[in-house]
Amino acid sequence: MSTFFTRERFGKPQFLAALLLLVFLGQCVWLASRVARDPRADPAEMSRTARGLAFWHDKTPGFFFNPRPTSPNSKPDLESQIVGEPDPYHSRLYYLIASAPLLLWPGPFAPNSRLSWFWLARVQYFCFGVLLGASLWYVARRLYGNAGGYVVLTLYCFSPGMIRSSVLWLSPPEVGAVWGAFGAVFTAIAVAHTLYAPREVVLWNWRRIVLLAVSLALGVGSQFSLVILIPIVLAFLLYLAPRRRKAAIVIWAAACALACALLFASYFFHATVFWQALAHARSFGGTWQAFAMSGAYQQLLAQLGQTCPALFIAFPAALIVYFAWPRTRYFGNTTPLMLAVLFLILGLATPHYPGLGFRLVAVPFLLLFVSGIAADLLETRQHSVVSACISGLLAADAVFSLMGLSRMG
Repeated sequence: MSTFFTRERFGKPQFLAALLLLVFLGQCVWLASRVARDPRADPAEMSRTARGLAFWHDKTPGFFFNPRPTSPNSKPDLESQIVGEPDPYHSRLYYLIASAPLLLWPGPFAPNSRLSWFWLARVQYFCFGVLLGASLWYVARRLYGNAGGYVVLTLYCFSPGMIRSSVLWLSPPEVGAVWGAFGAVFTAIAVAHTLYAPREVVLWNWRRIVLLAVSLALGVGSQFSLVILIPIVLAFLLYLAPRRRKAAIVIWAAACALACALLFASYFFHATVFWQALAHARSFGGTWQAFAMSGAYQQLLAQLGQTCPALFIAFPAALIVYFAWPRTRYFGNTTPLMLAVLFLILGLATPHYPGLGFRLVAVPFLLLFVSGIAADLLETRQHSVVSACISGLLAADAVFSLMGLSRMG
């Protein structure tokens, strides 16, 4: 036990990261408390949660759930609704996650009892938001050192868009999909770096295979269009382990099979319902005509600005440094930039849903790229000036975001 609680695992960097994550969680709780004051229930949230509860209670094929009435004269609550046709954008996992904590709620699920079940409907997304921030910090620290970890986590913790998505305030619950996508990419990279160890490939990497499968299931299950993660993961495995490509394919196939099994489990192993959902799934609902529409670009910029205002300054500056300074053009910086651009292009091609999901998925990669460039600049002779500029930007972003948060509530 003493070897686990070491300064390497629980030192000053971890303490500061935990403190920032507590600040993020505090903002989520504060905003949620303001949202809870509104007695009106969000119809989309009610429909999503009721659908999930119906799935939890009805484990037989079909789309109708009729719970027992609370009294002989009572009317059926929202759980009694017809679940309807399969969602072309989300799997059942999306709805099961949305409603899972409400299984602990003993009362009826109805709009007039919203204040009672309000917090239970959000606790899982609070967890996703905190875990995404922790994952960002961990990856940035491994790639760029403590400086990169602090920069990315500070930007993330004061990102209005990530807070809104974690609270479900005028935002769909996409933070789970974002965490799944981010985790799938960097778990694949971590797996690839272990393939040259003289050990049995699958047996030694079983933990990472499980983690990769869970990430893929969470990402694709939350948004079918994130099926694009599957070839992305394979590309990274093959690129980073050119001499162990057979082993990489075995790991990729094992992770995909396990992810498919997890999604199948979310349909309670009913093959007919599962295949029907896959048949209705829309992996890409975009149109390339959007690239000729100026409104699509304006919408993209507006949503990015609302998600993280600091990116309006930080990303163009980081991009200039990246192209002007060859030292910054290495794998650790290029990877998040390429992925951010890819998801932004997909988001631009889908001005309507699921474009919002793609744009939100791009944000962690944008933040990671910015933090990598910042960490490189902090290692130059002008580190004092760079440190002052970065500190000023982070402080201004935090103040601006807190002021905006106060206006939201």
